[in-house]
Amino acid sequence: MIKLTNLDVKKMTIGQMARMNHISEQTLRLYDREGLLSPLGRDEKNGYRYYDIRQSAQLDMIQYMKALGMPLKEIRVHMKKWDTGRLKQLLVENRDAIDRRIEELNLQKRAIERTLDSYERYEAAPPDGSIVLEYIPKRQMYVKNTNVNFYDYEIDEYERILRDLKEDMAAHAISPFFFANAGTILRRENFMKRRLYSAEVFVFVDREYVDEELITVIPPSPYLCIYCDRFEKEKEYIDRLLVEIEEKHYTVTGDYICEVIVEMPLDYTERGMFLRLQVPIRMG
Repeated sequence: MIKLTNLDVKKMTIGQMARMNHISEQTLRLYDREGLLSPLGRDEKNGYRYYDIRQSAQLDMIQYMKALGMPLKEIRVHMKKWDTGRLKQLLVENRDAIDRRIEELNLQKRAIERTLDSYERYEAAPPDGSIVLEYIPKRQMYVKNTNVNFYDYEIDEYERILRDLKEDMAAHAISPFFFANAGTILRRENFMKRRLYSAEVFVFVDREYVDEELITVIPPSPYLCIYCDRFEKEKEYIDRLLVEIEEKHYTVTGDYICEVIVEMPLDYTERGMFLRLQVPIRMG
């Protein structure tokens, strides 16, 4: 702790002023350059800055306004001409900016959690080609109809469609944090007839961050699933699902979904994907 005599009260070095107020000497020099807080005097011989302890009140005000998110230029204006109306407006703007940042951080946190869940599912998934029954809880999707049948094209057309999906999401103010592991939908009637026509692409979303009218809800259900490690195998594996459904006398209750569990780099020409091909069923 700095101890000052009565003689020292009105003459403090920059180091004493800095230590007493728990800031750096560089900060005091910055405030001097910015015209926020200048020393009361300088020694003409050595150039030392000297402060008065009573300037701590001004320093406290500067630090407080800085903690509220105000830039130094605005603080300088308010230190010279106190305008509560302008100050309130700045504080409201800073508060709203903080709210937006909190929402962005929450979205980023959810994206991390979803990615971690995806990796854990990938690590626990059965081998490629395995058919399993799984219960999958309710999910929310954002779905875009592209009017282009994916099954008529190779992977390059899928990439173009994903560009359109990303632009469409931006147009509807859907966070890019949801643009991950996009999948496709094959409607039930087409799936049952093995008519490979699908023009709908989707991403999973969280209800609290997307307008209700943009959300498609997929109800919880038992699903017959087959895991797939290559995009090119999907058509063959759809046939295997249909055979399994017929042999086990399952009833298909909804649309077939091609869900990307994880994406992984293969080479610069292709997006590597581990897929869960799934269709909701009723047993018996």
